[in-house]
Amino acid sequence: MAEIKQVLVPDIGDYKDVSVIEVMVKVGDTLNAEDTLLTLETDKAAMDVPSPYAGVVKELHVEIGDKVSQGSLILVLECAEQIPPSEIPPAPPFAKGGVEAAAASASPATAVTQVATAQPPVVTPPLAKGGLGGDLAHASPAIRRFARELGVDIAQVKGSGEKGRATKDDVQNFVKAALAQPRTADKPTGGNGLQVLDMPVFDFAKFGAIEIQPLSRIQKISGANLHRNWVTIPHVTQFDEADITDMEAFRKQLGAEYAKQNIKITPLAFMLKAAAAALQAFPKFNASLDGENLILKQYINIGVAVDTPDGLVVPVLRDVDKKGIVQLAKELGEISAKARDKKITAADMQGGCFTISSLGGIGGTAFTPIINAPEVAILGVSRSSMKPVYQDGQFVPRLMLPLSVSYDHRVIDGAAAARFTAYLAKVLADLRRLAL
Repeated sequence: MAEIKQVLVPDIGDYKDVSVIEVMVKVGDTLNAEDTLLTLETDKAAMDVPSPYAGVVKELHVEIGDKVSQGSLILVLECAEQIPPSEIPPAPPFAKGGVEAAAASASPATAVTQVATAQPPVVTPPLAKGGLGGDLAHASPAIRRFARELGVDIAQVKGSGEKGRATKDDVQNFVKAALAQPRTADKPTGGNGLQVLDMPVFDFAKFGAIEIQPLSRIQKISGANLHRNWVTIPHVTQFDEADITDMEAFRKQLGAEYAKQNIKITPLAFMLKAAAAALQAFPKFNASLDGENLILKQYINIGVAVDTPDGLVVPVLRDVDKKGIVQLAKELGEISAKARDKKITAADMQGGCFTISSLGGIGGTAFTPIINAPEVAILGVSRSSMKPVYQDGQFVPRLMLPLSVSYDHRVIDGAAAARFTAYLAKVLADLRRLAL
């Protein structure tokens, strides 16, 4: 039985009367979930609004140039199958008061439900001057993504749309023109002005059976960000070990005490608290690089990489230095569950100063985590193991935790990184130092 849904503008922060600069759909279009519906632009950023459901567009209520706010009606969507009320996602938790579902009966067989889009909009700040030509790249996030998928530097595309905005046709015409030009081996090409050779194209099906699996939305977004961070930030990784024998004993004791309250005390809660202490002791690690200026932050918000079926997301725990280990453990459990249930919002992943990526539950001895720009450092944690440690004239078994800190060498030098990891290891080895 068909179900009619009214799709509304989701939470877009404090912005009101935001301009609609692109509309990607029309009446009669068949949509998949997460297809881009429209692009909004504020004075600071452009954002794509994705569709929360699959279906056919029956009515379109916006056009280019309209002003919209949270809760404005975008379109009416006819879904192919009725979704039980228990499966209808609630309004995003960051929408004040939520968006109340309004049910109206057009007929006994058709229900009308009003919902906000389930996914938060994808926000992309306007691009500064860049690319080989040095021109201002003026395009929506959807067109930027389309250009990236084709390997096009959007800064080189001359826009024919409103206010010189690059359109899909402009990108396609740019590709056609580039393919028509002869290429020579001594002039390799590549995006971002890196002058790298093009990736070779293979027909993998010639060698055996294959399966094509599209990347998830999270993988598409995070993949582009990771690639940018890796090629534009000079990474160096400092390795160390922390003796967490006493910490682990205390953690198990706390875990038993709070088990009845359904609070899981994980090692990561201790690492958050220790990292906050290290960031206070070494302020450059709690900074961001802005051109020729270093922005030193007076707050400590730490992101934690969470593994989900669709890829890694990094929710942020705020004011870590002001919270106790039990409270951090509780918040960590809640935000991790929220991420795995696909209820994480854009606001939940903003404002981080430092990131922790823990693979200890899986294994490994060390790795090189990629810095989460605009942060300047990230902590990677691998699996702890018992090792013989020489103490007081004899070898004793101690539980040692591998630490891997990647840092931006433009901001942090090797000596500072070694001191940071040594201090972090010292705090983890003796939690009494957190009280100092």
